[in-house]
Amino acid sequence: MVTVTSKGQVTIPKRVRDRLGIDPGSKIDFEIDENGRAYLHRAGKRAKPSRFERLRGTATSGLTTDQIMALTRGER
Repeated sequence: MVTVTSKGQVTIPKRVRDRLGIDPGSKIDFEIDENGRAYLHRAGKRAKPSRFERLRGTATSGLTTDQIMALTRGER
């Protein structure tokens, strides 16, 4: 639990700062859902893409999906 100062400031608990990678000077976004629940996000920080997401769209073999599947099955 945190206390709001007269200026509307709060101290974000260390475990939350560590989990979100918030350092001094970090930008923070707040979102409010339709139920009034507030969410805190580090601005501009996205989850690290998986190794598969990083490879998406990089195939340059010129083969169709059917041709690739035939190759993986050992067909010629």
